[in-house]
Amino acid sequence: MSKDRIFTAGLFAAIAMTGTAALAQEDCVERGALDAMYCDANGDLVADAPTDPSKLKDPSTLVFAYTPVEDPAIYADIWTPFIDHMKEVTGKDVQFFAVQSNSAEVEAMRSGRLHIAGFSTGPTPFAVNLAGVEPFAIMGADDGQFGYKLQVFTQADSDIKEMADLKGKRVAHTSPTSNSGNQAPRALFPDLGVIPDQDYEVTYSGSHDQSMLGVVAGDYDAAPVASEVVDRMAERGLYDTADVRLVWESDPFPTTSYGLAHDLTPELKEKIKEAFFTFDFAGTALGEEFTGVSKFIPITYKDQWAVIRQIQSANGVEYTPQGLAAE
Repeated sequence: MSKDRIFTAGLFAAIAMTGTAALAQEDCVERGALDAMYCDANGDLVADAPTDPSKLKDPSTLVFAYTPVEDPAIYADIWTPFIDHMKEVTGKDVQFFAVQSNSAEVEAMRSGRLHIAGFSTGPTPFAVNLAGVEPFAIMGADDGQFGYKLQVFTQADSDIKEMADLKGKRVAHTSPTSNSGNQAPRALFPDLGVIPDQDYEVTYSGSHDQSMLGVVAGDYDAAPVASEVVDRMAERGLYDTADVRLVWESDPFPTTSYGLAHDLTPELKEKIKEAFFTFDFAGTALGEEFTGVSKFIPITYKDQWAVIRQIQSANGVEYTPQGLAAE
């Protein structure tokens, strides 16, 4: 059994054990799309904090995770300056937790083993609804701008000149729950004259990195990818920009959301947010890795993820373990 299936099975089990108990323990008037163990009385689409003070958590060690990447060890080093800053602001020990999949990250947050995390664009709604995550920040520029674009690349000498030329081709999507790697293409491409799975063959590569490298190698005719990922790949010399050609790009989408567990104490939540909003990217490994951004800026799931929820709704996505299992 693969690690992803093991983590998904764990999430199924966790929800089976906690969902019924939550229903029995709490008279919840409104929860929207949230799992049964959470409530949303204020209508902000994220889980409310427990009303019982005894259920609020103030752990001595905070565990932080960044969205799954090809080489977690590299990102552990990149995030070190930020983790040191969070230690100073919160007065707590902070540990970096390398996650291997979106399912594992969601399960860890739901089970209470993870307190703060960055979730990729597409999986963020699953984290909100299945794990009670409260997204509150995103990386942005000094002027408050943030986001990335869905871009479609092909080989530099390809006969694909416009989106309609993808017909009959082999195109790499990343994974079923990825926004720019699958959900957005399925929602947006039909208006551009091409329908995934119908007009072209979809092959799941597993990640934006693999999609881009596959295009360069000629394994795929084209691929929809996230601009922020392929830009960082180019900066690290993982591919030569002269070997590919941009066919189309979208308007900006939100990037990775940074959120915290809904059941932390209000005081701790404020300290964690303070750590994010006072961190200076300049001169750090984090600033070098994420070019074009200079700070964390505040966001809400209700507002900034509205377009993502719209795309996922158009694709029939349901925020359940079954929906996440496709990842």
